[in-house]
Amino acid sequence: MSATSTQLAGSIKKIFNWTIALSILLIIAGVFAMILPPIAGLGVTIFVGWMLLFSGVAHIVYGWQAHEKATLFWELLLGLVYIATGVYLLWNPVLGLASLTFGLAIYLLVEAILEFVLAIRLRPLPGSGWLFFDSIVSLILAFLIWRTWPLSALWVIGTLVGLSMIFSGTARLMISLAARKVVVKVAAV
Repeated sequence: MSATSTQLAGSIKKIFNWTIALSILLIIAGVFAMILPPIAGLGVTIFVGWMLLFSGVAHIVYGWQAHEKATLFWELLLGLVYIATGVYLLWNPVLGLASLTFGLAIYLLVEAILEFVLAIRLRPLPGSGWLFFDSIVSLILAFLIWRTWPLSALWVIGTLVGLSMIFSGTARLMISLAARKVVVKVAAV
């Protein structure tokens, strides 16, 4: 084995180590979200509120920089909608949590579909079955949110986001471990 291939194998191994570490951190964050679901739910609401606020400001700045009147109008309008939604979530985080709970159901449904498509595309690769599993879990979580909304919005979003994080982290961890195993075998040849 040449020095270049040894360096390349070492670099790839470092990348996989980072991917594995980040997957484990995602799993740990998911466990904490499940232990404290109301706090996790409100944390998600506040985070989304701030992101909408910053996105609204960015749209307004972009619109202001545009030299076309139509672009300016629509960017300013979109920016104001983002800012208004962000302020609403930050001002009323509990009511915003109920809205985000419903939005989470939609997100998890879309995630389930996309993960399923990705799993089909990666089907021949080792570990791709975990993506199928993740898509099924995300679909079940979307259904659970829809069935309990809005009565249990305080605990549902934190618990379900935690579960989704655990399963997503596990899927990524299993894929990374399988891919690392393949790279080690190829590097040994």
